[in-house]
Amino acid sequence: MPHPDADSLIATAHALADAARETTLIHFRDGTLGVENKAGHGFDPVTRADRETEAAMRAILAARRPDDGILGEEMHTTTGTSGLTWVLDPIDGTRGYMSGTPTWGVLIAVSDPNGPILGVIDQPYIGERFIGGLGQATLTGPHGTRSLATRPARPLSQAVLFTTFPEVGSPAEGRAFADLSARARLTRYGMDCYAYALVALGQIDLVVEAGLHPYDIHAPIAVIQAAGGVVTDWQGGPAQNGGRVLAAANPAIHAEALALLAATPEG
Repeated sequence: MPHPDADSLIATAHALADAARETTLIHFRDGTLGVENKAGHGFDPVTRADRETEAAMRAILAARRPDDGILGEEMHTTTGTSGLTWVLDPIDGTRGYMSGTPTWGVLIAVSDPNGPILGVIDQPYIGERFIGGLGQATLTGPHGTRSLATRPARPLSQAVLFTTFPEVGSPAEGRAFADLSARARLTRYGMDCYAYALVALGQIDLVVEAGLHPYDIHAPIAVIQAAGGVVTDWQGGPAQNGGRVLAAANPAIHAEALALLAATPEG
């Protein structure tokens, strides 16, 4: 049954992504980011662009959908009355953004109490927008619009695996990932949210992460599921709360990867 607000939600998601494109590109590669470290230990950067982009998206939501809640990375959470929450990551991959690479992205999702129902992964610099959910499963970019569809099943030995390990995760999680990686055909690193977009596009088979926040994964869940893929935690349960995440192109490759990750101890 179609969602009664589908048209409004889709239009609003595009409006948010359009605003985020404009704001993020003002500062990209211009040398005036004002990088700060949010982490007590290690390095968790935030920039002017992160904060200005989230503020721009929140202003649109205040005008267009004031009854919805908002969960964003950089500002306070607001509880709405509609039963829907916008989950925003203004720049997923701030390390890449501040370094000048074009694989960071803007993450926008709409979620109900059961999880995300619509997601957008937008890469402003190369002009690609992946949207999934509420009847959508498309990439729109410089070469036009195409449907999203994940890769068909293939053995893990033929799979392409992406991750941010070893940058994130505990030693035990790192060992589990290394075991999985040793059985895959190819492993690539550090693509942030763009790796999830590549799963939805049918280019790669797996993304494995740990230490995620809800705003990191709500949009990728919606986009990948709309394209035919599977996203769970490392025990095969829901992934919308973040933590350990396994995104797979199809149930078969998901099951093969899950068998290697599921027994990983906490900590």
